[in-house]
Parts: sequence; structure tokens; C-alpha cells
Amino acid sequence: MTNQTTDYKGLENSTLLRMLNQAGARAILEAEQPDSGIADNRPYPFVAIVGQLEMRIALLLAIINPAIGGVLLIGPRGTGKTTAVRSLVDILPEVEVSDCEEGALPHELHAPDSRLIYPDCYEKYHSGSSISHYEPVKLVELPLNARLEDVVGGINERIAVQQQRVRVERGILSRADNNILYIDEVNLLADDIVDAILDASAAGKYTVRRGAISGTYRSRFVLIGSMNPEEGRLRPQIMDRFGLRINVRGLMGQGDRLNIYERVRLYRQNPLTFINQWAASTTEVREDILFARELLRETVLSIDAIKIGLGLIEVLQIDSHRAEFTMFEAARAYAASDGRTTATVNDIRAVAPMALRLRRSPFMTTFFDNQKGENNEIQAYFDAINTVQ
Repeated sequence: MTNQTTDYKGLENSTLLRMLNQAGARAILEAEQPDSGIADNRPYPFVAIVGQLEMRIALLLAIINPAIGGVLLIGPRGTGKTTAVRSLVDILPEVEVSDCEEGALPHELHAPDSRLIYPDCYEKYHSGSSISHYEPVKLVELPLNARLEDVVGGINERIAVQQQRVRVERGILSRADNNILYIDEVNLLADDIVDAILDASAAGKYTVRRGAISGTYRSRFVLIGSMNPEEGRLRPQIMDRFGLRINVRGLMGQGDRLNIYERVRLYRQNPLTFINQWAASTTEVREDILFARELLRETVLSIDAIKIGLGLIEVLQIDSHRAEFTMFEAARAYAASDGRTTATVNDIRAVAPMALRLRRSPFMTTFFDNQKGENNEIQAYFDAINTVQ
């Protein structure tokens, strides 16, 4: 094979190339790596994704601050949406997971009524036994053919038949607690399933009732969806439940596309070697995320940021009150990721398009304008009749 040198003339000052040089990516692109024959299912490195700055920022913001409400990625096939989501696993910090059947964590067992709410966990914890452990955040993917019972949970049919007793089995939503729930092709899911997922995501918990049996489960996950608009539209009320919406298009620059090709080719030839080449940068990003998550607790909005944000929503005539919540929470996360404890107007400017573009509704604007015209017409008739009398 003839070695060729990629021409990066004119891109010397780009952030992307600085990242590549720091991570030793030039050596990756130029060196031929032997194939060790080892199969590896680890995802493509997040830091190795080329371009798509807005998509990557939105995903990081949602991880730093889950209160944002998740991310919806919209774009054609082959633009890296699924790759980007699956690559998040390696940059997430570990989270505390309960070992109790009731799912309680140590800090929850100091509440006055914890003995009544979590009796088994309470006794185990106060007897000196460990009730939790730390593990990496998982990416839980929802299959398109999932039933509602699979998602929220239902009666365990095997136990019902074999042991003659009814037991409510946890569903995917409960198992996604403290993890990432990824819904690919979210626009193709059945409406009742999507509604259940979004309601559980907003409330942070949900209840399953099957006759006299019921169970309440936590569902505090980062919700990420992706879709191709060519395959069908997403209902407006569902789209509004996502915190940020990102329009993902393919990169048009020849240099970027060649860069993508080279990296994907090397990753497919030997995933383990490719991932190891980006290990240092991946660790650095993970540490930055952990620091930002801690700093977020102290991060506040400046008065100017609040005024500008609310003024922007007023000018855009956005009805949904999720707009300012999502925008302000994203701005706080953006500031925390930059090591600051005060979110400014510049932070609002950075996140406003992602938070607000999906919430403008020309249909509703026209609807209310028509209603206003009807109200004026009714008032005019009333005044005319009242004057005659």
C-alpha cells in the first residue's frame, strides 16, 4: 500500500487538529497497525469523533446535568448519531448502585420514615452491612419491538405458573435508573411506549399496577433519542419533552470526510489498538465531566443571563414553560464545564438554539392569532348590540 500524506493546509489553528496532535492521532493515521485478531465490542471513542460540535456539546451537557431532560438527535442515516451516543459509556464516571431489592441508597436511609419505606434495606444497613456499590454507567438501548410490559414491567409469568404466586417484574425503565436510556428511531415506537418513557423520565419514578399488586420504581436516567425525519415525524408533545434538540448533518468538507474515513478504517481493523491510542484523552474528558458535575451544585445564573433568557423566550413567543428551565439548566452545565460557578449571557447564547429551536410552533401562533380575531369580532358584535339597546 502506498502511504499518502493528508493535506491539512489552512486548518492548522482548528481546535480539532489541536486535539488530534495532543492525542497522538497523527501517528494513528500514518502508522499501519497489525491485526491481533482480537474481537472487541467496546465503542468508538467519543473524543475521536470528527466535527459535530453541537451534537457532542449537547450530549456532554446532558451528562453533566441530567435535569436538562435529555437530547433528541435528528438527521439522516450515517451521520454518526448512534456512534456518538454509544461512545458516551467510556467517558462517564461511576455511580452508586443499590444492592437492595428495594433499591435504596445509604443517604436515603437517614430520613425519619426510611425504616417504613425501606424495611429490608434499613435493617441491613444499620446492622453494618454494605447495601451499595459503584459501577460504570451503562447504556441501556430500547429495542423497537419492545412491548409496554417490557418497558415498565409486569407480572412474571414464569413465577406465576411455577410457584403459583404473583410477582411484579422490573422493566427496562427501572433497570435504566442512573444510566443512559437510548431510543434509536424514537419516531417509530408505539405512542403508548413513548408516553410511558417520557412520563417516567420527567417524574424520575413510575408505578406499575397489576390488579391488587403494585410497585414503584425509580427511573432517573439520561434520555437520548435519535431519528431520521425521512422515516416519519415525531409528535410535537413528545418532541417537547426532550431537553435539547440537535440537527445532525453530514460534514461537507473534504478534509473532515477523509479524516472520518481514516479513523473508521483503523478502528475497524483493530478496535483495541485504536481505543488505546485515545485512552489518555478519554480519561481526561471523564475527569472533566466529574469535576463539572461537582461544580454544578454551586453554579448559579447571573441576573443578566436570566433577563436575556426570559426576554428571548418572550420575543420568540414560546408557550412551553419547559423552554426556560431547559435553557437555564443547560447554561449552568455549560458554565460548570468551563470551570465557572456563574452562568453568563454568553452561556445562554451558546445553548439557546439547542433548547429553543424545537419549541417554536407556527401552528400555535396562527391558532392563537385566529382566536384573537374571533374574540375581537365577538366583542364588536356585543358592543354594536349594546349600543342599539
